[in-house]
Amino acid sequence: MKSLKNLLYKREKKKSIALTDKDIFYIFSKIIKEEFGNVGAEKLKADYFKNKTIFVRSSSSAWASELFSNRNTIIRKINKELGEGEIREIKMK
Repeated sequence: MKSLKNLLYKREKKKSIALTDKDIFYIFSKIIKEEFGNVGAEKLKADYFKNKTIFVRSSSSAWASELFSNRNTIIRKINKELGEGEIREIKMK
């Protein structure tokens, strides 16, 4: 007979879903579009994802500055979509 602790542990493990870069980039672009509109979505592109950090490429320093000043809000919204702690930082390339 299996213990309740083991069954609950297995159930919790199954809940975690492996996210791909494409999933994260899709959510990032969705949040950017909500915050900055279509122009912002065109100017700010997620380049790659590594160690819970999204590296973003910007077309200008003005958009990079705008993203930098709003990064905490964007991280919070992305984590709301993906799950807490999935994204810790956004860096500009």
